[in-house]
Amino acid sequence: MKQSRFKIFSDPVHGFISVPKNLLLELIETPEVQRLRRIRQLGLGHLVFPGAEHTRFNHALGAMALMQEALANLSEKGTPISEEEHLAACAAALLHDIGHGPFSHTLEHQLIEGFRHEAMSRRLLLRLNERFGGALELTIKIFDDAYERPFFHQLVSSQLDMDRLDYLRRDSFYTGVVEGKVGVQRIIKTLRVHPTEGGPDSRIVIESKGIYAVENFLIARRLMYWQVYLHKTVLAADALLRAIIRRARTLLQRGDEDAAVRCSPALRFFLEHPLRAPEALERDDVIETFCQLDDVDVLFSLKQWSQARDPVLADLSRRFIHRRFFRTTFLAAPPSEAQLAAWHERVARWLVQEGIVPAALADEAAPYYLTADASEHTAYETDADPIPVIDRDDQIRELSRTTEATAIDALARYVVKPYLCLPKEVSVEAPALSS
Repeated sequence: MKQSRFKIFSDPVHGFISVPKNLLLELIETPEVQRLRRIRQLGLGHLVFPGAEHTRFNHALGAMALMQEALANLSEKGTPISEEEHLAACAAALLHDIGHGPFSHTLEHQLIEGFRHEAMSRRLLLRLNERFGGALELTIKIFDDAYERPFFHQLVSSQLDMDRLDYLRRDSFYTGVVEGKVGVQRIIKTLRVHPTEGGPDSRIVIESKGIYAVENFLIARRLMYWQVYLHKTVLAADALLRAIIRRARTLLQRGDEDAAVRCSPALRFFLEHPLRAPEALERDDVIETFCQLDDVDVLFSLKQWSQARDPVLADLSRRFIHRRFFRTTFLAAPPSEAQLAAWHERVARWLVQEGIVPAALADEAAPYYLTADASEHTAYETDADPIPVIDRDDQIRELSRTTEATAIDALARYVVKPYLCLPKEVSVEAPALSS
């Protein structure tokens, strides 16, 4: 019996995904990619949307599958794409997120100062390239936007890349938020390379018949950010987990042995050592330990810390484990220093009244129970990465300049929402939009 040249993955979002039994399958089977199975795509979103248990691994396969579709479509429209380029672009889509840490974006800046997951992804790409004898040289060029045919990089990283097309469709599916559903196939079918031969001055453009699909995509992106990614309870969960990590780091750096022994070894490494990017990403011990770190390390540590001797670390950890988050209140304006000082005092009093800490420790503990921040988002970045639309006469205009795209200008506005997280029992006397 003849053996199949493909491995089939059954994906609830895109259907069956065919992976050729070549370098792509070998990459999927590496520890770096398999680790993504243990990192939730939506960070702490599953604590608000119970179905959102999907992982970065699902997303990586989905982005690769969409890259296969996009390349096939561009080839059909006359853009020459070699087998080597096809393989390299698919590998770039598959590996674009391997640098994510536990719970994706939630702890991105907590473990290594100045950390960007894209920089870690590149470091891991370099390591994989060395392991595979230079087979990823072209993939790295595409990832870096250093390849002579720049449209390949746009398919990996742009406002209409395969990453965004997959995660919006996937996150909508798993959260059940139907407003995020995107016409992915319509968008892919209306992509073109201009000029068609795909030379050094080439770029991805959208055919005018795809304008409404792109407009819907941008609207869906805005709705998903405010309804899912920046949902007030997700913000509360993020704030609580970050407070726990800050408290644990403080204790470990003070030499608290109880907090240290309860911590996962991989997580403990990052809490005990002050690390800063980009220097930290040049260290082999940092890279090796990062590859051992995933959601499991954090959850294990939280369960252990819930029994810690330190009353603040124990209380915060129990709150997270039992999903007793703080209240998020959106504010009409950023709070003043005087307002923050007043909230700090109220929280400190509440901590003593609840018997969580003695009065002598209340001022030190209060900042872990109080977060003032702002959520911000723009659905379409017209200045940084405009979406070009090509009409039947091969005239190109930026999306917001087309007569059909009447809602685009509104989607390009940058929206900032200040908010406050603190215990529900503590009153908030500040102008609020909602709570």
